[in-house]
Amino acid sequence: MSDTTGTNLTQLGRAARAAATPEEAVLERVPWQGEAEARTVVRFTCPEFTSLCPVTGQPDFAHLVIDYVPDRWLVESKSLKLFFHAFRNHGAFHETCTVTIAKRLVETLAPVWLRIGGYWYPRGGMPIDVFWQSGEPPKGIWLPDQGVPPYRGRG
Repeated sequence: MSDTTGTNLTQLGRAARAAATPEEAVLERVPWQGEAEARTVVRFTCPEFTSLCPVTGQPDFAHLVIDYVPDRWLVESKSLKLFFHAFRNHGAFHETCTVTIAKRLVETLAPVWLRIGGYWYPRGGMPIDVFWQSGEPPKGIWLPDQGVPPYRGRG
């Protein structure tokens, strides 16, 4: 499938399986047709991200929030979902999963700016939150809070 600017999309509008590993997953992009001067923040929220503990093989769960300011490209959302799905059977620590996602997005999109918040549910009784950004946010953008409250348990 090709959009009007010739970008080849291999997953959107087609049957597509998740890759076996994040390294094999294909992140696709589509042209950003907004104005460069109008710095727009794009947000993706994945409240049910899963991966595996690399030591025990037990599942880990996170709420991910990704904000970015596009330059020339937007991430194609189906490919992003399939990329996330590739982590389900992937063993890696919380920090590695979070930063790997951010760096793959930066590599694919070359955005003006990107940040990720990985709000991981407790492992061993302690939640682990991981934050990464590509640099200072551009001046003049509206950057809302990521909206994920600190972990409070059941109380």
